[in-house]
Amino acid sequence: MTTIAIELPAWLSDFMAGDDKIYAEPESRMQLAINLARQNIEQQTGGPFGAAIFDMEKHSLLAAGVNLVLPSNCSMAHAEMVAISIAQKKLATFDLGAKESPRYELVTSTEPCAMCFGALPWSGIRHLSCGARDEDARAIGFDEGPKMANWKEVLEERGISVETDICRDEAAAVLKAYAINSGAIYNGRRA
Repeated sequence: MTTIAIELPAWLSDFMAGDDKIYAEPESRMQLAINLARQNIEQQTGGPFGAAIFDMEKHSLLAAGVNLVLPSNCSMAHAEMVAISIAQKKLATFDLGAKESPRYELVTSTEPCAMCFGALPWSGIRHLSCGARDEDARAIGFDEGPKMANWKEVLEERGISVETDICRDEAAAVLKAYAINSGAIYNGRRA
């Protein structure tokens, strides 16, 4: 069997090592996601997006992800997808919403694109917290894909609660800084 792997930046592994901090406030969890996005830019290891998964009861960090599209040559290596993949591997389950498991929250520096939105119900995530808006990512040139206008309600109908605009200004500033510093805007071709 052939193994295909996406290599995580060394700094991300170091960042995650021994993190037993409690992130009790939604803002502290969002600050972590924003810091991941900022570090990814500063370390020149990918795009301006960060995500983290937390145990909703303990407020402890389970997994962190950053956007690795460019270094991995994989259009699916978005921060949310990386964080979900790490969490599922770490827990040895494809279902983060299994009855025996704690409830998990995905905190993402920017609202999910169409792909990441689609992955949420299958991942088992029970809560989504977002910083910058879809429109903030589009404003610097990213194609977030077709996502229905009532995406939050659709997730809530599937048992996934949603909070938006947590530390939005700071999260949007990371996107703007990326664009100002000529960060690569990687979009697939559109017909």
